[in-house]
Order: sequence, then C-alpha cells, then structure tokens
Amino acid sequence: MSHITSRLYEGEKDLQVILDLLTKVRPEEHLSDYPVKVDIEEDLASETVRANTWLWFDEGQTVGWAYVDVFNNLRWEVDSQYEEVLGAEIVAWGEACILKDPTDGGTATLDASCRDAAARISFLKRHGFRQTEDTSVHMTRTLSDPIPEPKLPQGFVLRPIKGTEEAEAVASMHRAAFGSDYMTTENRLAIMNTSEYDPSLDLLVIAPDGMVAAYCTCSVNDQTKVGSSDPVATHPDHQRMGLARALLLRGMQILKERGMESAQLGTRGDNIAMQKTAESVGFTVKYQTIWFSKEVN
Repeated sequence: MSHITSRLYEGEKDLQVILDLLTKVRPEEHLSDYPVKVDIEEDLASETVRANTWLWFDEGQTVGWAYVDVFNNLRWEVDSQYEEVLGAEIVAWGEACILKDPTDGGTATLDASCRDAAARISFLKRHGFRQTEDTSVHMTRTLSDPIPEPKLPQGFVLRPIKGTEEAEAVASMHRAAFGSDYMTTENRLAIMNTSEYDPSLDLLVIAPDGMVAAYCTCSVNDQTKVGSSDPVATHPDHQRMGLARALLLRGMQILKERGMESAQLGTRGDNIAMQKTAESVGFTVKYQTIWFSKEVN
C-alpha cells in the first residue's frame, strides 16, 4: 500500500473507472442502492461536482473514489482493504470541498447516508459524523403480482414526455411539488442526457388546461432486473387526486413489459403521503437509509 497515488477527476474516461470500482466492492444485494450509474452520471454533469471528485489508486488499480454532490453529500466507495488507510483522506477531501464555498456563518455541514449497516455506520462515526433524525425509506414491489389499471380524473392524460422541449415545464412543476429551487431546466436536461435515460419511461400526467400536473421518471436495470419508479412528483394544485398512484401503476406495467422482475422507489422518511400511495399499489419497505452530518469549520 506504499504506492498509493491520487488525483482529481479528469473527465468522462474516469466515469467508467468509478463504476467499475462500485461494481467490484459493493455487495451484490446493494448494487441497486443510491448512487447507481445514472445517479453518478447526473451528478458529474455538474462542473462543481466534477471539481469535487477525487480518485485513489494503488499501482494503477483504482481503490477508492469520493465526491461531494450539489447538496453537500459525501458519496464514496473504497476497497475494504484500503478503508483504514484511506478513510481519513476521503472524509478530509469531503471537508475540503465544503470549505471551498464557506457559509456566511463560517460553519457548514458535510452530510452522508448509508443503509442501517454496521460497517458504514462505524466508518462514519469513526470519522466524526453524528447521526441525525433524517431517514430515507426504500420500498420494493414484485412485478409478478397483478398490476391494476391506472385511473385518472376526467380530462387528465397520462403519457410519456415528448422530449427536451418539455424539460422546462417538468422542472417548474418539480420545484412547485418539492418547494425546492434545485431542479432548474439545466438540471432536468442533465437527467435527460444520462446514458440510461429513456423518454418512453419518463411519464407525465397532463391536466385539462395543458399543464404538467405530475410526473414519474422510471428506469430499468437489465443486470439486476430491478426497475426504478422514482422520483414521483405532483403539483400542489393537483394533489390528492390519485395522480401519483396512476403514475406508479403505469410505470410498473411498463417496467414489467421491459423484463423487470421488481420495482423500487425511495422517498423521505417523513413523506408519509408518498409512502401510503406506494403501499396502496403493493410496495413494502425494504430498508431505510440513515443520514449523518459533520460540522466543517
């Protein structure tokens, strides 16, 4: 381990380097955990995130990588043989990324998350992270069970997105649904430019006035046979009308047609409405993600 070198992310060729290590070191049952390929592609579409990405090598073999996303979350993978050696460097890199853009008050936080698994929890606590009250819920549903036909209120239409010309409208609806400024048209286009994005799986509900009322972006994974049916978002003016339920049902129908054996989705632990909607179409909780935070001065 005396030949360890490291460097900044150098461009698209490093994406495959990152993905290869992820596949190598993650347990098979965790291969669908966030972030997967499409998530990493989306993150690295940001110039800021590319500048926040660092890789470690031992005699030319990739042994670790880490980046800080636009939400100040540390994302990393490391070969278990090198965790003790590189752990402090990985966290220090995350802190350095935060310090590049300090807050007015002088203190910011570096955040991280993991399954309720002893090894990663121990890693985070050893390196100064404290557990928060925040959680994310990950749900799954077998596609071998019957999938009811989706039903919509009169005048509403469920269809795939037409293309990039609707990116601005979907981004605007997302901001209204989640009360967040993150989803700009540029960020929506970044999602649509990832290698696994399929517009036929990007489902919209159109209101009678022609506005985007809700959406659900699905994806397939031919390796794991697990399809994804999130995020799901509904405009506040059209909530409690069954639109999210209809999107999930149609999404599952398409995923099954594409050869997926199960569907998964994730949502915040406090988003009870989304969890109940998912439960109403057969999803059950598979595991929770625990969130951690570390102050960076």
